[in-house]
Amino acid sequence: MAWVESIQKAIEYMEKNLTDEITIESIAKQANVSPFHFQRTFAVLTEITVGDYIRRRRLTLAGEELLTTDAKIIDIAYKYGYDTPEAFSKAFRRQHNVTPSEVRKNKGKLQSYNRLIIQVILKGAEPMKYSIVEKDAFQIVGVKREFSRVAEEENVVGIPELWEEVNQNGISDLLFQLNDGIVKGVLGVCGETSEEQKSANVFEYWVATSYSGEVPEGMLSIEIPSSKWAVFEVIGPMPAAMQNTWKRIFSEWFPSTGYEHAGTPEFELYTDEDPNHPELYSEIWIPIK
Repeated sequence: MAWVESIQKAIEYMEKNLTDEITIESIAKQANVSPFHFQRTFAVLTEITVGDYIRRRRLTLAGEELLTTDAKIIDIAYKYGYDTPEAFSKAFRRQHNVTPSEVRKNKGKLQSYNRLIIQVILKGAEPMKYSIVEKDAFQIVGVKREFSRVAEEENVVGIPELWEEVNQNGISDLLFQLNDGIVKGVLGVCGETSEEQKSANVFEYWVATSYSGEVPEGMLSIEIPSSKWAVFEVIGPMPAAMQNTWKRIFSEWFPSTGYEHAGTPEFELYTDEDPNHPELYSEIWIPIK
């Protein structure tokens, strides 16, 4: 339950500071996790980004003020972080489908997003299959991209594009051939691997495989550190089965165990079977402490 309470504490911090400048670092500090892992957990649990949540809540409160106060539209715009009335009006219309001026004239309806409350749902009827594995450090080779932690929407588009690229140019087939069996399959590795990335607000995403030989031309390598891993079984077609398992890990498994994320890169493991097969087997590997 402490894990759930820490996430709720971060949400309360956002709510108290909606009229101030909020950084992801200050938010994650409330939950005592890294900015990367807070954003990852938040997105899995809520299916929206931190940035989207803050924007929706600010525009919800702005709409309430337009209805219940005589404050000038320009003052409300500045209060909720918009530099110009034009930028405020554009964002407001995108959420509410009406302009601030129309709200003042009681035209149209507002679309309200209420503050989040994180709750643990007790299920129990649907077991999660996982194992705890200790593994020494191992090398992976493959291709990588860097994505911004600030522009959170970027990775939603960029990661699927990377997978499409490696599937089309034959890299994924080569990775299956290179695999040395230390961890069987092709991996989607996600995380921060350097202090420089943390300070630059970026993280890495790799499509790679475990391989200890010479790095093939056009690929890169990195060492995955020695760790204790929680390895979760994923059964079903992609991407729905993987997304559902991630959500259950953060909403059910972590809150009910004494484990915490170790803060090092995590990965998804894929086989070369049909990704649409109803019994497709995949795995999620999370470093724990």
